[in-house]
Amino acid sequence: MTPLAAAAIALSLAASAHAQEQVVKIAHVAPTTGPIAQIGKDNENGARMAIEELNAQGITLDGKKTRFVLVAEDDASDPKQATTVAQKLVDAKVAGVIGHVNSGTSIPASKIYYDAGIPQISPSTTSAKYTQQGFNTTFRVVANDSQLGSALGRYAANTLHAKTAAVIDDRTAYGQGLAEEFSKAAKAAGMTIVASQFTNDKATDFNAILTSFKAKQPDVVFFGGLDAGAGPMLRQMKQLGIKAKFMGGDAICTSTLPKLAGDSISNDQVICAEAGGVEESGKKALDGFKTAYKIKYGKDVVIYAPYTYDALMTMADAMQKAKSADPKKYLPELAKIHHQGVTGMIAFDAKGDIKDGTITLYTYRGALRSQLAVTK
Repeated sequence: MTPLAAAAIALSLAASAHAQEQVVKIAHVAPTTGPIAQIGKDNENGARMAIEELNAQGITLDGKKTRFVLVAEDDASDPKQATTVAQKLVDAKVAGVIGHVNSGTSIPASKIYYDAGIPQISPSTTSAKYTQQGFNTTFRVVANDSQLGSALGRYAANTLHAKTAAVIDDRTAYGQGLAEEFSKAAKAAGMTIVASQFTNDKATDFNAILTSFKAKQPDVVFFGGLDAGAGPMLRQMKQLGIKAKFMGGDAICTSTLPKLAGDSISNDQVICAEAGGVEESGKKALDGFKTAYKIKYGKDVVIYAPYTYDALMTMADAMQKAKSADPKKYLPELAKIHHQGVTGMIAFDAKGDIKDGTITLYTYRGALRSQLAVTK
């Protein structure tokens, strides 16, 4: 056989193998620019880890070797940009979407995915409204705001023995919903809400609001908002001499918060809750993921990378059970899935909420985050 003939045969075989390979596009959407870009990039990193692992497994769907490709988009935490991105992904015929991060972006985008029949799994959207729209394409792998805010309200009253709270939210779907659920649970547990104020998610000057709070002498200041606002707020609380406990949800429960707040956090002052978390039996798997993440990216997980990884692996598991990446075929499998992830067992109720979603409460001691409790 001549070298030319051998080369021709090799090219023919390669072309045949390539023809038998199919590409499945799974989208990931998060704010990779803007004030919470660190959270968005963290999520994207988790998605990339899942894609790489799936491709290493050599998965076959519809009788064809399958290569998964991540289509990453930035919604900048902006609802308008989120819907533009969502339509772009529909037009690109992605097989599924992992995202978005914020409730304010996930909710408007979910209608576009639903109309196109494309499954969406959010790793971090917590607004109760997200899964109350009647969309069978909409799922999440974390507990919702009702559970998160309620847990914080009960903890303030029953564990901290707080009697009063002042509440501020950033008017986002996430921040406002979380603050409302906290207030509801705190009042039900016997606390008094002495003040309620609002700001916006771009604000960094809270002196006027905090000055009005100081006169009320609350035991707790609750903030429904992001770490980008919580850091400056803690600095200004210290400057004003407000010694109240500071509470908030998952978006302040980050490794970035101590950097943003500087020396303004005293030990055990901040109590935050993260949607998710594992009990003792699940720590080995989650710790293993966190170690692999740090080796790969040279930094610690911020918050939701493990949940993003699990969301994507859950979607791929449903595809494998259906033996297809066609949304019409794998969506029924996704709705009834039981997937063992690094964050625990993932199964969905009729609305698309995760069943038995856990919540982890944390505090900060110095720059280190310390776990207080895991609850449901």
